[in-house]
Amino acid sequence: MLLTIDVGNTNTVLGMFDGENLHRSFRVKTDPRATADEMYIMFRALLRGEPDIDGIALCSTVPAVLREIRWMITEYYPDVRAVIVEPGTRTGVPILTDNPKEVGADRIVNTLAAHTLYGGPCVVVDFGTSTNLDVVSAKGEFLGGALAPGIEISLDALASRAAALRKVELVAPRTVIGKNTVEALQSGALYGFAGQVDGLVDRIRQEVPLEAVIATGGLAPIVLPESRTITAHEPDLTLIGLRLVFQKNR
Repeated sequence: MLLTIDVGNTNTVLGMFDGENLHRSFRVKTDPRATADEMYIMFRALLRGEPDIDGIALCSTVPAVLREIRWMITEYYPDVRAVIVEPGTRTGVPILTDNPKEVGADRIVNTLAAHTLYGGPCVVVDFGTSTNLDVVSAKGEFLGGALAPGIEISLDALASRAAALRKVELVAPRTVIGKNTVEALQSGALYGFAGQVDGLVDRIRQEVPLEAVIATGGLAPIVLPESRTITAHEPDLTLIGLRLVFQKNR
């Protein structure tokens, strides 16, 4: 059984693969202060009753967590083959940017999974702490993309800077024209971010003839129904990419 671990700024997602099939997945809060021992206790509790692990594939956008989880694997899983996606790891993804080393590991993993599943050219829209639009060529190359503040970050910033505004549930309001403060905030967040994605995809299409636009990330289901440009939804895209990277490094 392969354990895949995607450490994001907000959440950490774990996936258990039996061959190519995702057996089970877990989503927990990312804590950059957690120690290797604390992580092991959490992992052991989540995986209790699951089949034995014979491989681990990991990517992380949080350096402090990566350091501790690397130590956890060394200390508690010494006999398990582990692949950590970082500069020098074989991914099969050419990175055609000015500084390839600064590109997040999750973006490279998503590129590999998207091209494998959907071909290219395509765009991966990852709705997480930030909203990432990553462009993949017909050959599976990472061409670059666009980064924007995520939905929750934007709403948190608005609530903290405006005394009369507050956090709201991210659901569709009755109408686009909000009749109260809550609905006005919901309209701006939901339709505003859908419009942002559609606008960026339209501009990307002027440079690259896209075949698919794939949404992923924890907040994707919120925006997906309101977007006219997103053509597919793959919630486990990063986990699938980690499985593919592990296979390439066996």
